[in-house]
Amino acid sequence: MSSPNSYGEVMAMRAEIMRRSVGIDYEQFERSPLAFDYEEMMSRTGYSLEETITIQRQAGVGHTPLLELRQITALVRAIAPPGKGARIFLKDEAANPSGSFKDRRAALSIHHAARLGFPGVAAATSGNYGAAVASQACMRGLGCLIVQEVFDGRGLGQPEILEKGRKCEAYGAEVLQLTVGPELFYVFLRALVETGYFNASLYTPFGVAGIETIGTEIAAGVRSAAGRDPDMVVVTHAGGGNITGTARGLRRAGCRATEIVAASVDLSGLHMASDRDFNRKSFTTGHTGFGVPFATFPDRADVPRNAARPLRYMDRYVLVSQGEVFYTTEMLAQLEGLERGPAGNTSLAAAVSLARELDQNQVVVVQETEYTGAGKHPYAQLAFARRNGISILRGDPADLDRPGRTIVIPEHPRQVRARPVDLDVLRRSLVRNAVGHAGITQANQIDVGFLMAETRAPERFILEQLAELGVEVVRGGSGRTDS
Repeated sequence: MSSPNSYGEVMAMRAEIMRRSVGIDYEQFERSPLAFDYEEMMSRTGYSLEETITIQRQAGVGHTPLLELRQITALVRAIAPPGKGARIFLKDEAANPSGSFKDRRAALSIHHAARLGFPGVAAATSGNYGAAVASQACMRGLGCLIVQEVFDGRGLGQPEILEKGRKCEAYGAEVLQLTVGPELFYVFLRALVETGYFNASLYTPFGVAGIETIGTEIAAGVRSAAGRDPDMVVVTHAGGGNITGTARGLRRAGCRATEIVAASVDLSGLHMASDRDFNRKSFTTGHTGFGVPFATFPDRADVPRNAARPLRYMDRYVLVSQGEVFYTTEMLAQLEGLERGPAGNTSLAAAVSLARELDQNQVVVVQETEYTGAGKHPYAQLAFARRNGISILRGDPADLDRPGRTIVIPEHPRQVRARPVDLDVLRRSLVRNAVGHAGITQANQIDVGFLMAETRAPERFILEQLAELGVEVVRGGSGRTDS
């Protein structure tokens, strides 16, 4: 492939660059301009569960502890109605080699890259995934390049992102740090061409399949400890791979009645690509700036078809505030003796609230923790927030929290409250985005069935949305694109 340089040249070649750097011909799964065969993509390009477990074991990944949070459960029961307050368990993913569940994704992706003979791997990420890719790459003797958005226009970098960059470098990776803006994807594409590296995207089928082992391990662990399937599993939601893989693993294990709850930090009103807003948030992942866009248009990812499809799997979606997550991070440390990174405790904050709805004989699982470090610690985040003009308050987040203006630390555990998101609003948005992206004025039954699967909505709902968008449904037709 010739080496493109200009923005226009690179972006015009993005489909070919992605195909070569991932090794998947996504076109074989397309069924119409709108629909594609998701399950066929997962089965033909992923790995079996048994193969995944073997690969992860060889890399020291998985089989992490499932810990019962007895002190937090007791606290929840003390503030819950009589007979309420489910047992809370926590899947401690900080025990993985680089300290997060993303080692599971990276282990499979880097194994696949090595199998295909790539000289190295690259990933565009400001999160824990960079450290996971770097860790797994050095185990297999592959080169590694991590591209990060780190700085705002003033040259200020968030403590958490800088922490993760240092961790990547400790594993021997080259870290390319950028300011926030639209150039990230362009720079990443150029890097793939110039290095010939494998695109270790978060969103390939093998990356998402690597998370399924969390679900199967949770099922086995809860059955062993409590003699039942988990009643609820709470999953921190950002790009959708976490909830997708975990839910698929639970289904593989036969946990059909387990409620899957997605949880994000509420950063409503902040734009993730805005230079002004970039440092007005204390969470770089697990927030609505990723959770909502990826739920309503999964294929905004760095591969043609994203293997993470969150609306296919979530039964509920709830939000918590930054202050509530910081509060439960302290709760976990001071009641259970576990100091873990704040972003991974998003699901814990939601679980503290949701467990109060469940009976005492029921089980709720906090799906994952992550490692902590100097830049990821709540104190570093709060100090950075103050320097950026954010007011740190004590009180009730429901009354005082304003993303980008205040962070409100609860004064009592009763003030930790998960707030529901209307999934029908997200479903409508997904249909609108899918139709707009495909550019269709007619849809067929394949399209309708695809949208039903994407949204877990009945046919009537999909037909209503298509009618509102002026899309004609042709029974038995093939659908047409606008010319």
